[in-house]
Amino acid sequence: MIVLKLGGSVITDKDRPETLDAPALDRAADAVAGASDDLVVVHGGGSFGHHHAAAWGVSVDSGTDDVEGALAVHGAMTTLNRVVLARLHDRGVSALPVHSLSVGARNTDGVLDLPLAAVDRMLAESFVPVLHGDVAATAGEGVTVVSGDELVARLARHLDADRVGLCSTVPGVLDGENRVVDRVSSLDDAALGESASTDVTGGMAGKVRTLLELDAPAHIFDLDGLPAFLVGETPGTVVD
Repeated sequence: MIVLKLGGSVITDKDRPETLDAPALDRAADAVAGASDDLVVVHGGGSFGHHHAAAWGVSVDSGTDDVEGALAVHGAMTTLNRVVLARLHDRGVSALPVHSLSVGARNTDGVLDLPLAAVDRMLAESFVPVLHGDVAATAGEGVTVVSGDELVARLARHLDADRVGLCSTVPGVLDGENRVVDRVSSLDDAALGESASTDVTGGMAGKVRTLLELDAPAHIFDLDGLPAFLVGETPGTVVD
């Protein structure tokens, strides 16, 4: 069982609102179509979700009770999700969407309650569930952001994933001289900066922090490393 995240900065031009990186998405879809293991895909928001979330002041920690803001973020993300699904369908992948807003919620301490029975059943019926960054109703906050990294962690634990992969715009976690670190076992092992583009979910430091809490080995790599990861190789950085 593999849980794979396609970073929003990989499949979109994150500096231009609601702009797809079509060649990159096509390469990612080609790789996913060649996977032989059971697979769940999560994709980030990139230029579709993050700009709307920033405009409305919505993040993983702060929310809005304005329905227009909630729908702006969710609508942008479902638009991107439909494009991702279409690319996968073109390659014969039986992909189905799962939208966090419809099924998930945060309680008063911020913990995400996300029932995954639909994901379980999709996998049992040989579908590929495709989740995405989204918003979710949150106690006392209206809606807050559900990040793709948060979904990856939730899925990895629920599914007892064998491997977790994050496809990013960099070939792995980088040290102070921009060299790929083979293995990261703590936040002190590399230079972990924030995203230079609009990002309301924490950048590389947030990703590594989340992955360090998982039982399954996790890998951070770029688009060039995605095909290798999906056939069992270890491109980029291993986070454990």
